Amino acid sequence: MSVDEPEQLEGLRRAGRLVAATIAALTAVIRPGLTTRELDELAAERLRAAGARSGPILTYGYPGSICISVGDEVVHGVPGARVLRAGELVTVDVAAELDGYHADAAATVAVGAPTARGRALIDAAGAALAAGIAAAQPGATLAAVGAAIERATVTRGFRVFRELTGHGIGRAMHEEPTVYNWPAPQARARLTEGLVLTIEPMIGAGGRRLQLGGDGWTIRTVGGSLSAHAEHTIMVARGGPIVLTAAP
Repeated sequence: MSVDEPEQLEGLRRAGRLVAATIAALTAVIRPGLTTRELDELAAERLRAAGARSGPILTYGYPGSICISVGDEVVHGVPGARVLRAGELVTVDVAAELDGYHADAAATVAVGAPTARGRALIDAAGAALAAGIAAAQPGATLAAVGAAIERATVTRGFRVFRELTGHGIGRAMHEEPTVYNWPAPQARARLTEGLVLTIEPMIGAGGRRLQLGGDGWTIRTVGGSLSAHAEHTIMVARGGPIVLTAAP
């Protein structure tokens, strides 16, 4: 959506604060022995208490309140009986609707102490996210945003999954435009002030090939290489992007 009224921005801020607080609560309790279903139940309770609804359930009938992806699972991992183990990387991806406004963010963290490779991958995802946000200026092309994301990723020795993208957001969880994580030739549109979208690099430590899991939702790497995902909902603004899902 494109924001043109103060109450719209405030509605988006409220949804964004809830998403950020939920991610903070989840990452604070991640530990070996916890199941992804237990994490999902915690998220569901926080959304319910705030009067919010799960974006994935509302939009797609997804079988969980949030997406939880572990290890080689890049995105859309379905919560269940999987037990988290020390050293694994886990991504919590929270999208919520509150009072008619949507926000979406994700963070990858380690279960306990990460490996050196895992730490580097998490840091690279964060750097790619920061680069993409910084490039999202009024008048910039979507290709310039993608170029910044890919450059920050590749210079750190990793690669983006080009099939996976960010998106517009606001009154629905997924809106136009498509936000590529590389300088796609079709990404010629220019960003306008007030446009709300997600920046979300999904990057990997191995090859670019992906596969859909047997559950019909989870997208994972071919060959089992590690992945990481970092995401914020932002609004393009003249004074620089406003991060709507920043930590409270």
